[in-house]
Amino acid sequence: MVQKAVAAIKADGQAKAFAAINDPAGPFRDRDLYIVVYDVQGTCLAHGANPKQIGKDLNGLRDSDGKYFVKERVELAKTKDSFWQDYKFLNPQTKLIEPKSMYMEKVGDLLVGCGIYKP
Repeated sequence: MVQKAVAAIKADGQAKAFAAINDPAGPFRDRDLYIVVYDVQGTCLAHGANPKQIGKDLNGLRDSDGKYFVKERVELAKTKDSFWQDYKFLNPQTKLIEPKSMYMEKVGDLLVGCGIYKP
């Protein structure tokens, strides 16, 4: 799904791709899977599950263990073009805080990711 979002950003431009990513009934949402896009400073540019986060600097967000997971993504992106990251997050389907692994790819000054909830 991340590669599909990256291809859409490259082919259609940010505005059109971000609109599709933000659409809850769009092609970048499947059950508990959704795309997020940040700039390399940690500001949310698109979010498939929580539009309230769009436009906000999310470096201060912490998971239930106190991990600054967005800040960690920004740091990882300084040395890696793609990576996996583990943290805990609210599953939009179960409404429970669950372990999650996020896969992210750096595309220019964007970080594009999708996470999976682990049983």
